Amino acid sequence: MSVLLSLLAAASYGLGDFNGGLFSKRGGPWAVSLTAQLGGTVLVLVVALIHGGSPTGTDLAWSLVAGLGNGFGTAFLYRGLASGRMGVVAPVSGVGAVVVPVVAGVAGGERPELAVWIGILLAVPAIWLVAREPDDAPIGSGLLDGVLAGLGFGTLFAALAQIPEEAGFLPLALNQLIAGGAIIVVALALRQDWVPRNRYAAGGIISGALGALATGLFQVATRQGYLTVAAVVTSLYPAFTVLLAATVLRERVHATQGVGLGLCAVAVALVAAG
Repeated sequence: MSVLLSLLAAASYGLGDFNGGLFSKRGGPWAVSLTAQLGGTVLVLVVALIHGGSPTGTDLAWSLVAGLGNGFGTAFLYRGLASGRMGVVAPVSGVGAVVVPVVAGVAGGERPELAVWIGILLAVPAIWLVAREPDDAPIGSGLLDGVLAGLGFGTLFAALAQIPEEAGFLPLALNQLIAGGAIIVVALALRQDWVPRNRYAAGGIISGALGALATGLFQVATRQGYLTVAAVVTSLYPAFTVLLAATVLRERVHATQGVGLGLCAVAVALVAAG
């Protein structure tokens, strides 16, 4: 069940990124990113008010950490993408998003089976190959943005896994809100235009809903199984974005991406078998 929920989370993240990419071209990446976080906040807050829950101070503290990781990860990812270094930033951030929660899970006492570890080891190059675009940019170009984004997203995954089911969805809403504030802070520091100025920026609300759904699925997945497993499978979301671009926009899947997609399938099968 944990693997299935994590796959659904990956699909939601992938679809959200695909939608965000489409609207960012006309609405601006920072504005779309902000509306996504705020839209997700409203949606999750409504669910939290209906569902209830009793979050403790510790739960809210973990959601604060998750929100900061979420916001800074998104901000540095967009900074790298906006500079035209997608071929480096995206794969580095994807790999970083795996490393942090895996380390946290092992430090917390998780001991997956051998097949799961093999799947995890295959997932790392799989994410890299799927997200990597063939270009002439050197690895050093955009490396810092990718590392910072990956650490941010990895922190998001690791922190959310610490919030118990009894806390309800209020911590998740707080995570989204804090992430929106972090995006504004980084955008101001980098002198980027983050104010939504046209109707295309509102398209981020769709991405926000999908992202909130994905984050909720990930949280449930961590309660059903290992954080290491849920984080690795969820981090395969670039594969869904690539597949959507290929089927909807008719974008060409490069040979390296094809290999990466194949490795993703093998990694998921091994993790599920373990």
